[in-house]
Amino acid sequence: MRKKKIAWGQVILNAIFIIFAICYIVPFLLCISISFSDEKSLAMGGYSLIPRVFSLESYELVFRNPSQILRSYEVNIIFTTISTALAVLVMGLLAYPLARPNYRFKSILSFFVFFTMLFSGGMVPSYLLIVRYLHLNDNLLVYILPGLVSAYSVMIIRTNYRSIPYELIEAAKVDGATELFICFRIVMPLSKPVLASIGFLFLVDKWNDWMTSMLYIRDPNLYSLQYLLQRILNEAEYLRQLADAGSLMGGEVFPTESFRYAMALVVAGPVLLIFPFFQKYFAKGMTLGGVKG
Repeated sequence: MRKKKIAWGQVILNAIFIIFAICYIVPFLLCISISFSDEKSLAMGGYSLIPRVFSLESYELVFRNPSQILRSYEVNIIFTTISTALAVLVMGLLAYPLARPNYRFKSILSFFVFFTMLFSGGMVPSYLLIVRYLHLNDNLLVYILPGLVSAYSVMIIRTNYRSIPYELIEAAKVDGATELFICFRIVMPLSKPVLASIGFLFLVDKWNDWMTSMLYIRDPNLYSLQYLLQRILNEAEYLRQLADAGSLMGGEVFPTESFRYAMALVVAGPVLLIFPFFQKYFAKGMTLGGVKG
């Protein structure tokens, strides 16, 4: 029998991907280990993949006020879900006329969309618009309405729409289909990978939003999760500085280092659970959206 020839190219490629996977997995496992480590063991022995001294002190600090944490989780889930659904709908509808060759104002609309990729109003005009004229401060809508459309994402969706055979749309129009029917029942379902990928990227960006709370929110019940945990981290750092200065009695060590990693896991947990449902669309959607110009 012939000896099976080894495909060295495939072996090397698999080895490279394994190395890349390890580079992503090991830091994540290290993050979990540090979050469950005692602060004194971290100061004396450094980091390790297995906690030297197991401790839940950092998570106790994170969930010191569980009602506030749960409220911030609720706020994050509400505005992230609503804004992602609206963003995919609005950007999908906006990209549809831009992809149609017979749309009369396509060039003008494309210019206005592309112009926003080059220039923006700036932080101060945006703040004045949102606070003084739209009165969205201390309102849940301030998380949803601003930034609902991304010009770059619209261009990606438009490129994908153009890859759909135009004969399919013409056949639907011959059968009496309206533009809205074609968009919602033909074009958007065929573009599901791209829309799912854009939606997931938008969801991650919204979930990690803390700047909006810092600028526009004064009501603690409307704090986003990231902003709330940042405030908790600042308080813990302040208490550690007091302990180092001898202002606190008992020599208590505050878990500021392990707390940072616990906070990262608390924030990233829901996104890590959601990602597997988008994974099958993600790579395909990004490829389809960038093939044609």
